[in-house]
Amino acid sequence: MFSLSPAIGIDLGTTSILVYVRGKGIVLREPSVLAVSKASKQVLAIGEEARMMLGRTPGDIVAIRPLSDGVIADYTHTQKLLSLLIRKAWRAAGRKRGPLFRPKVLISVPSDITNVERRAVLQAAREAGASWADYIEEPMAAAIGAGLAIDQPHGNMVVDIGGGTTDVAVISLDGLVRCKSVRVGGNKMDEMVARYIRNEYNLQIGDRSAEEIKIRIGSAYPLEQELRMEVRGRDLVAGLPKTIEVTSPEIREAISEPVNAIVEKVKQVLLDTPPELAADIIEQGVWLTGGGALLRGLDKLLRIETGIDVHIADDPLSCVAIGTGRALEHLGVLEKSHRGRPDR
Repeated sequence: MFSLSPAIGIDLGTTSILVYVRGKGIVLREPSVLAVSKASKQVLAIGEEARMMLGRTPGDIVAIRPLSDGVIADYTHTQKLLSLLIRKAWRAAGRKRGPLFRPKVLISVPSDITNVERRAVLQAAREAGASWADYIEEPMAAAIGAGLAIDQPHGNMVVDIGGGTTDVAVISLDGLVRCKSVRVGGNKMDEMVARYIRNEYNLQIGDRSAEEIKIRIGSAYPLEQELRMEVRGRDLVAGLPKTIEVTSPEIREAISEPVNAIVEKVKQVLLDTPPELAADIIEQGVWLTGGGALLRGLDKLLRIETGIDVHIADDPLSCVAIGTGRALEHLGVLEKSHRGRPDR
C-alpha cells in the first residue's frame, strides 16, 4: 500500500524548503518564509513571494521565518507553511488532489534535534495533512542524495552546511557511527557580514543584501584574484542612503568565526572516528553538501586543515531533498538510522 499512496519528501531547512514528490523528483524550492496579516492572522503569501516582502512590508503585514537553526521556532506558522507547500508541490507535480488527499511525508531534521523538537516536526506534518510522517537525519539524507554507498561497511564522511546548522557525520552500514552538529550555517555568515559592515562603515544593510555579498565575493580561503563589489545601505550617522565598496578579504575576515567553527567540528569528528573508518575516509575523502558547500575556498581550507581530500557534491543544494525522497523507497534505512542514535 505504501508504494501506491502519494509520498513526499521534505527538506525542512531554516532558509529554504525543498519538496520531493515520488516519481517526479524535486518539484518545489521555496524560501522558508510566509507573510501574515497582523489583524486577521491570515497567510497572504508563502515562499519566494513572501521573501520579497522581507523588510518591505507595511505596518499591518509581517514576514515571518518560522524555522530557526533547523528546528521549529513558531509551531503554528510552520504547520501552515507545510500545509500550503505540500499542496503546492502536489499541483506542481501535475497530480490531482482528491478530497481524501493525505500523503505519506518524510522530513529531514538536524542530527542534534531533541525529542521534543522532533515530535513537534512530525506533529506539524500530520496537522498539515500527512497520513504518515517520519524523519530522517540530514547528514544521512545528504549522503544518500550525494550518491554515497552508505550501505557498505566503509566509512563515509559528510559535512552538510545548511542555513541554520552544520551536521558532520561518519556513516557506515546505513547508520550514523559518529555525528556532531553545530548551530552555525549560512545565516550566521550573513549575520556576521551585516555586523562587519555596520561596525566598519556605519552602514545598515538587510539580510538579503548580506547574503548577496556572501554569495558574490565571500570566501573561506584567499583567492587568486580577490573580488570587490558596491554595497548600498543606510548611513547610521547621517540617516541617508549611502554606497560603499567592500572586498573579498574583508568578507573573509567577517565570516571567519562561523567558518572556523565548522572546521573545528570536522576535526572533532575525525578525532572520534574509529581507526578503520578513518582509513576509509582518508582514501575516499570528505563530501560537502548544502548551500554552504558553495562558499569559495571552503573545500581547500578543509583540505589544508585536515590533510584529507574534500569533494563538493554535484548538486549540494539538493542533496538532502533528493536523499529524503530516495529514502521513501528504502524504509529500512530509516529504521537503522533511528536505532542507537550516537551521542552528540
